[in-house]
Amino acid sequence: MKPAPFFVYSVLRLLAFLVPLAILWFFFPIFREFWWLAAIFAALIGTSISMLFLRRPLTEASAAIVERRDARASTGQEDADAEDAVVDGESETRADETRDEK
Repeated sequence: MKPAPFFVYSVLRLLAFLVPLAILWFFFPIFREFWWLAAIFAALIGTSISMLFLRRPLTEASAAIVERRDARASTGQEDADAEDAVVDGESETRADETRDEK
């Protein structure tokens, strides 16, 4: 079974942030004191990595989201069509009844 593309992309994005953060903390002692600066640099590095190397996982995750949304929309449209048919059938029946009464 293949993992969900959104899950894969999320894990890769987290790794793109956590690995630079760990490297900054362990190999540069100044960042142990200024942890917030290490977090900022790790976020910038992670964003750069994801923009450069995670284009395909992002595209796959986006496509999966669009497919899921389209599937829900088509199901909702079928429900709406069925409801419209019932309402139209009731309105036609009522119109016939009112014509018969006159």
